[in-house]
Amino acid sequence: MTAVGGPVAHSTRATSAAAAVRRAILDGRLPPGSRINEVHIAAELGFSRGPLREGLRALEEEGLVVKRPYRGAFVAEVGSDEIEEIASLRVRLEPFAIELALPRLRAAGGKAAINELLEELVAAAAANDVPGCIDVHLRMHRMVYGLSHHKLLLDNWTGWESQLRIYFALDASTFTSLTGLVEDHRRLIELMLNAGLDEITDEVAHHVQGAAEHAAATVRETRADHR
Repeated sequence: MTAVGGPVAHSTRATSAAAAVRRAILDGRLPPGSRINEVHIAAELGFSRGPLREGLRALEEEGLVVKRPYRGAFVAEVGSDEIEEIASLRVRLEPFAIELALPRLRAAGGKAAINELLEELVAAAAANDVPGCIDVHLRMHRMVYGLSHHKLLLDNWTGWESQLRIYFALDASTFTSLTGLVEDHRRLIELMLNAGLDEITDEVAHHVQGAAEHAAATVRETRADHR
């Protein structure tokens, strides 16, 4: 049985159930493709299966869980081809999103907000909180797309985010330290706040492609191990 944590107290049991299962997915205790045992998890959380099922519906909307007829709920999977396709779009679209966002990002409020997220990332890394690092990392990029004030760019990011959560969880679980993740984002933020577009674009390509190649390799290795 895969532990997702003991009883938790949040605003509602369904929200608590979703949070517990989400964390178990993102820290690797419930790996991609694995069946979610509702009976065991509800018992661990001290809930009936009703709130758990409501929480799983929320995770299905996020793209972290898939329901299969007559078989139950499973952790969503993402393939190496999908990772590489997302990366191929990000290296072209993210510099454009940054270009559009720069006036707002470099204003006092934008600087304060992105640096606050960096401090959250530093704190999560110091605590060895992998799910926390993944969440802050994605919020950083989502903030940039949001500040672009370009709805279609933000829609693209939103469509990728659930898949990114899953493969970053796979990727981050292979690291013994999260220091590199922090330093990569510290450098990217420094460039976004101070450098020219050419230098930013080069860094985005390095940032995105390096992470995607590592994550794709991790997905392939993980699947090979389960054969």
